[in-house]
Amino acid sequence: FSRATSTSENEEAFDEMPELSDSEDEDAWEDEVAENEIKVNCLFCDRLLNSVQDAFSHCKLEHHFDIVSAVQKHKLDDYGYIKFINYIRLMKCTPESIMSVCDTAPWNGDEFMKPALQDDLLLQIEPDVEELWDGQRMAADQPDQLAEESQTQAALLRAQRAEENSRRAEEALARALEDLHKLKQFAQNLVMNADVRTGVSAAGAIAELREDEDEAYFTSYGHYGIHEEMLKDKVRTESYRDFMCLNPDVFKDKVVLDVGCGTGILSMFAARAGAKKVIGVDQSEIIYQAMDIVRSNSLEDIITLIKGRIEEVDLPVEKVDIIISEWMGYFLLFESMLDSVLYARDKYLADEGSVYPDLCTISLAAVGDMQKYSDRVAFWDDVYGFKMTCMKKAVVPEAVVEVLKPETIISEPTVIRNINCNTATISELEFSTDFSLKIREDTQCTAIVGYFDVFFDKNCTSKVMFSTGPQSTKTHWKQTVFLLENPLPVQSGNTLQGKITVHKNRKDPRSLIITISVNDVKQTYSLQ
Repeated sequence: FSRATSTSENEEAFDEMPELSDSEDEDAWEDEVAENEIKVNCLFCDRLLNSVQDAFSHCKLEHHFDIVSAVQKHKLDDYGYIKFINYIRLMKCTPESIMSVCDTAPWNGDEFMKPALQDDLLLQIEPDVEELWDGQRMAADQPDQLAEESQTQAALLRAQRAEENSRRAEEALARALEDLHKLKQFAQNLVMNADVRTGVSAAGAIAELREDEDEAYFTSYGHYGIHEEMLKDKVRTESYRDFMCLNPDVFKDKVVLDVGCGTGILSMFAARAGAKKVIGVDQSEIIYQAMDIVRSNSLEDIITLIKGRIEEVDLPVEKVDIIISEWMGYFLLFESMLDSVLYARDKYLADEGSVYPDLCTISLAAVGDMQKYSDRVAFWDDVYGFKMTCMKKAVVPEAVVEVLKPETIISEPTVIRNINCNTATISELEFSTDFSLKIREDTQCTAIVGYFDVFFDKNCTSKVMFSTGPQSTKTHWKQTVFLLENPLPVQSGNTLQGKITVHKNRKDPRSLIITISVNDVKQTYSLQ
């Protein structure tokens, strides 16, 4: 495959580059760690002092301002002292302006509780002013004792600073790990969305696949088990049967094309409904069993089976009246087989012809299932006593195909896409749309579920439809569940706003990349 991406796509992708944490704070504390000596900023000038005691003495000698006397004069408690220091620094006061304050203290506002200077040691020690006053008086008589106390204080401050630096280092590491995850997710999305080929035709990426590139897909349908599962799906098989058998006027004397015929069951339904000629096409090895099945039911004069991709085979007719196909995949569009049906429609369908099923819808609903969330997501918080939280980043992006309990649906469903198979284009199968989910109860939203409904409607006197939703009879399609990394609290009557984007994986156009944003939290899922 060519992995070239267009310039506009690259620009669009890099526009979504995640914001990473600012490294300025880390640089600042790293610079501080490099400092071997603890310094105290003077209140009035740029001088750095070796200790709090030195700062007090400096202010008294150089600026003729006695901090202790000022604190005593204004009868400041610990909080008053903090506001006092911050006010001086923030307002860039002069000693004269502070000494002129008489009655109303301008620093009483709560806004002065916020440190004006980061790591201000004058605030960190929160000194008892009486002890400082006593210390100043003792300084002349007991210089050795004071020096020893200053050294002890300095050692304690160094320990405090080391502890603070350690805390900041841990926070920086946590931010770095989060940044790493963002970059990893960004790179993963960039690769998953990168075009695998250039110059893809209007027929779409599926039509452009070579046989060897698509071999795995058709090989999977060569196994008998998958056909047994589909045939035993009564909702699926009986809906097709009822549509054809209850609407014989639609099929009487018509030429029918069955795209992806498998065991030939739809071709035989069409023959029984009155079609004069049915052509079944399938690339998988199951076509040889289908030939035996057709002969066993004496329908070989009506049904012709051809092995190959519909994009590559030559049909024995120029036009057909009807195209039938069971093309639906998980979340309706997985496997991209509808692309092949639309290709066949544009090439072989007569002007007044019809594709069946003709109408399909994709719906979403909110899910509240804390037990399932605990089993799938919260499980990784404690695995036999070990933290494996990082696994959530790998587990959540994988869409889950399963049958939900109806009672876990906590919102009204909403249709996010209508597809008319008679008019849709391949480009319309990739889309982005907003959605709103009306919540039914006060609970936690743990996931968004997607499912589809199918309609046989055009020209039908007996219309037939079936649903793959959680409120309906189980089908082999089940439902597609998009887990949330963190549950969202929701309330009855409120609406959950979101946006969904669906497009093919450019590396593997049969798989899907689905991005869902709910309450400004965006998650990309893969369905493959």
